[in-house]
Amino acid sequence: MTSGSNDQRSIEELARSFDDEPEAVDLSDYAIEDWLTFIVFWGVVLCVILQFFTRYVLNDSFAWTEEVASTGLVCVVFLGAAMCVRRHSHIRVDLAQRLAPPMVSRLLELSIDLIVAAFFAYMTWLTWRYLAVAGGQTMITVDVSKSWLYYAVLAAFALMLARSLAKLRADFKSRPSVPEGANT
Repeated sequence: MTSGSNDQRSIEELARSFDDEPEAVDLSDYAIEDWLTFIVFWGVVLCVILQFFTRYVLNDSFAWTEEVASTGLVCVVFLGAAMCVRRHSHIRVDLAQRLAPPMVSRLLELSIDLIVAAFFAYMTWLTWRYLAVAGGQTMITVDVSKSWLYYAVLAAFALMLARSLAKLRADFKSRPSVPEGANT
């Protein structure tokens, strides 16, 4: 059990903590894909809340909210993937690279970077081709063209390509390093 003086001291410390200057907010780590994903995500959240409210409170749901929310979720997924490529936080298996000698590890890293960039280039091109074929379609419940969705996916793939090319360039320019846990 704590004593009364101990409680008083912690209350005073808490009160003094509000006198400290707040730390400066640093938004420099965020890029365009972060902000776009943030905006689209909250748009999806508002759409789902509206869907829930109209369905369960008003007992007469808006039909368009589900299609708009699922379309927005597609945008969140692809823009989020662009964020992961920029931050190098996408899923990868690097066991072989960790166990390989330093020179082989560097060659593996550069090869993987090249394959990833080629994949994103191909996906960007395929999305562009798909947009030319299906860009004129409209949503089922809302008379809005689906082309904005396809353009968002195209922009996300283009961002992923640009970020992967930047990583390839940075890895190519950097000196070989020994990955953590690699055999020497």
